[in-house]
Amino acid sequence: MSFHELFQWFIGIIFGLTTVLGVILPFGGAQRLAGKITEELPVVAEDFTPTVRLVAFTDTHNQNHHVADAIDTAYALFDNDASYPGVDGFFGLGDFSSVGFEGDYVNYVKTLNEHVRPETPCINIHGNHEFKHDDYRQFFLNNFGYDPNTVTEINGFSCIAFSGERGATEWTFTADSLKWLSTAIKDAEKKADGKAVFVFNHPHPWGTVYGSTYWGDPQLNIVLNGHNCVVDFSGHSHFPMNDPRSINQTTYTSVGCGAMATFETDKDYIPGQHPDGYDPAAQMTIIEADNDGSVRIRGYDLLSDTYICDYYIEDVNDQANYAYTLRNLAAHDTKPVFPEDAKAAAYKNDNGEWVISFDEAKAASGFIVHEYRVTIKNDKGLIIYTNNFVDDYFVFDNDDTADFRIGTDTLESGKEYTLMVCAESAYHKYSNLRCLPFTAQ
Repeated sequence: MSFHELFQWFIGIIFGLTTVLGVILPFGGAQRLAGKITEELPVVAEDFTPTVRLVAFTDTHNQNHHVADAIDTAYALFDNDASYPGVDGFFGLGDFSSVGFEGDYVNYVKTLNEHVRPETPCINIHGNHEFKHDDYRQFFLNNFGYDPNTVTEINGFSCIAFSGERGATEWTFTADSLKWLSTAIKDAEKKADGKAVFVFNHPHPWGTVYGSTYWGDPQLNIVLNGHNCVVDFSGHSHFPMNDPRSINQTTYTSVGCGAMATFETDKDYIPGQHPDGYDPAAQMTIIEADNDGSVRIRGYDLLSDTYICDYYIEDVNDQANYAYTLRNLAAHDTKPVFPEDAKAAAYKNDNGEWVISFDEAKAASGFIVHEYRVTIKNDKGLIIYTNNFVDDYFVFDNDDTADFRIGTDTLESGKEYTLMVCAESAYHKYSNLRCLPFTAQ
């Protein structure tokens, strides 16, 4: 390691410690306490007419057919849009590769060239999987032809694409790269004239959106904090975008953009969970803004051709009226409700596993049931099974039941049991406990 590299590594460590002590601790507290509780969550203003429309996607991991679908779908959705036709730019937020080989770049760029129209800018950044190869920067320049840290002006909006540089670990940003980001934001603010400033990076700012406490970078917080006009878009976590925690406002706005390969969630605050239905995944983010600071952000599920969330910010600069704070979203979340006639059933699947199925609980509009806590008692009232499992809320179909597997020998055919189930929302609101009798088939 050269003296310069050693110095950068040392500065990065000091920078990180400073961030933890000076930013994260008070930031975490502020996230819990700041902001007011509004009477209702925002709806899109009737007179909102965008002057820019961008589409972002992240974590494609060589699933280039999903990339092609995202691009083609975006054009199909908006070519003939009545209020504002067209797509003004695409942004890929990294991890288009698996282990960073140049062949992954070549295949990804081939897909982009085949589907992105020549007049539409398409800007990409590095993710941690690209950083796995030592020649990441040269591969990027060879295949994209622009710097991995770049600012693109689109319809008068500054779009800051930030890859950073590989530091002591595969995705720790160096002090030099963070200084570049800070300067780019300040320069964009000077000419924003009330408009939003868009920042695109791979990891989440730490402690903001769902998944960011595991898959976030605290170094970003100290750069982004206080810049009200910034709307930051990120990936890396693979946590679903339709979870309401995927948007967060503190002193700026953060948005988690889901994934285009596989999903991840947490359970009992532990990440790395891959519940049933997590693969495949294909969510993209549609970003619209006007010149007065209004921003509309929608998630779109490509597998079901469905809009999955819709957020509207009347003025990104008006921090006092931010609606998507942790405090306000939690206040609007309500406990899930089971149908009055909810039933449960048990059967064996093709692998010989017992599957317990029951009518699912419903969450408030715009919110989700994140997981279920279940207990099974036998006909003598003895507990034979207890656990909790993450719901497949990121799968969009017409199935109104939830189910879980409990092994091959937990139940006996023909015996009577009782399922005791409680549904938990994203903000830890709990349904009434339901006791559902069933017979093992």
